[in-house]
Amino acid sequence: MNKHLLLGAEAIALGALDAGISGVYAYPGTPSTEITEYIQKNSDALAQPVRSSWSTNEKTAYEAALGMSYAGKRSLVCMKHVGLNVAADAFINSAITGVNGGLVVAVADDPSMHSSQNEQDSRVYGKFAMLPVLEPSSQQDLYTATREAFDLSESVKLPVLLRLTTRLAHSRAGVERTLARMQNPLHAIYAPERFVLIPQNARRQYNVLLGMQKELEKRSEQSWLNRLITGTGSRGVIAFGIAFNYTMEVRQTFKLDFPVLQIGQYPLPRKQVESFFTSCDTILVAEEGYPVYEELLRGYFGGENIKGRMDGTLPRAGELNADIIASGLGIEPMPVMPVPDIVVQRPPALCKGCGHRDLYDALTAVMSSFREHHVFSDIGCYTLGALEPFNAIHTCVDMGASITMAKGAADAGLRPAVAVIGDSTFTHSGMTGLLDAINDRSPLTVIIADNDTTAMTGGQQSSATGSKLLDICRGLGVEEEHLKTIVPLKSHLEENMTVLKEEISYDGVSVVIAQRECIETAARKKRTKVAST
Repeated sequence: MNKHLLLGAEAIALGALDAGISGVYAYPGTPSTEITEYIQKNSDALAQPVRSSWSTNEKTAYEAALGMSYAGKRSLVCMKHVGLNVAADAFINSAITGVNGGLVVAVADDPSMHSSQNEQDSRVYGKFAMLPVLEPSSQQDLYTATREAFDLSESVKLPVLLRLTTRLAHSRAGVERTLARMQNPLHAIYAPERFVLIPQNARRQYNVLLGMQKELEKRSEQSWLNRLITGTGSRGVIAFGIAFNYTMEVRQTFKLDFPVLQIGQYPLPRKQVESFFTSCDTILVAEEGYPVYEELLRGYFGGENIKGRMDGTLPRAGELNADIIASGLGIEPMPVMPVPDIVVQRPPALCKGCGHRDLYDALTAVMSSFREHHVFSDIGCYTLGALEPFNAIHTCVDMGASITMAKGAADAGLRPAVAVIGDSTFTHSGMTGLLDAINDRSPLTVIIADNDTTAMTGGQQSSATGSKLLDICRGLGVEEEHLKTIVPLKSHLEENMTVLKEEISYDGVSVVIAQRECIETAARKKRTKVAST
């Protein structure tokens, strides 16, 4: 079948498979997770085969993908926007080394923070690294652009950043598939002058990257992702990525004929943009995320005739939609029927029967006996312990920050200093913080909520899956007498409270691993077992 009904994330996955990738590297993070999951389940990918196991974190994923590219193969690396922060060192430097086999970086941004800590716009990273960035506006375009991104990467010998946002990643549309190509043959290169980034080589390679910019701009000028929709009148819209869909919806709904310049490939096509500005008196800049290019255009053309997020014509925060674009054009949105108040709004909550509930019951009871009640936590299902009825944790900043923030607080004199971190987050970026604490003999207790999966993003395997945590902690140097395991069940409440109180009172580094399988993955395993018998 050539026609498929796909999520935007799945369209990227299929496009990458049909482009002949040999591997995908990723750490699960909404809204990017489905890219890798689609490849893991795809029969063609299993038959070829395509390497698709989960990586420990985004940095290891990116570096492995770069290594596969070095060997001449095509590789895809996927992450959400905050994951690019973790991979930034490798990402920025890979622009200096360049690539051999095609390397595409699919980054899913999350405007409105549906499941994230910030609204970070990954186009800033692309501009910072001076790399080509593609931002398609539909599922079909995502498929086609992904395929072409690998060709572009190999043509210019640079990584290509492919940006999508939550609304496009998690909506479905029909995608027409074209003939797949074979994987690249193994063809590793000897190019130490590129890949050994000592200053002498790095300076030369940086100048090569600078010299590529005119060629990248030329390719943007010629790209089908950048095109003019002609119209009448002196008011126009420059629409970036998915904002193009909203703009065209307004144009069609209100039967308008204003000109639109669609932008889906960066760097900006200078000639097209300059021509558009000469033909319009007023221009609305519609881009999902930060006003990255609105700011650039204001600096180049002046701000008198430019409207957008920076002057309040469009809201500075959150996702765009057709009503917002219409309002930005001075059009009253069409009246809509109010949504009936059928179901009372409920905040997110831990699953019924989740082991984290019993862990927090024990921890809260123990912490209440101390004058200070500060508990540093992390990114995962257990973050819901900040809400009612637990109110058990007091920080959640970024992956791995629970241990390091607890260490810093302990170094400042706070007692007790307690960190709660999940098993997957611990191996992602918590191990190094624990090593710092061990080296400094900082007085803190680390509680690892081990549900044997990456539960928050759907139950993917992690580098901690399979009860590896005890050995990891021993290897880092945790004293055996202060490395404990508990089973978070109501029937074990008193026993667990005793263990927690003893370790929290210890004037040194202690680790308590609360081991109980996620009830969702346990139920899934049971259903699979029943179905196979």
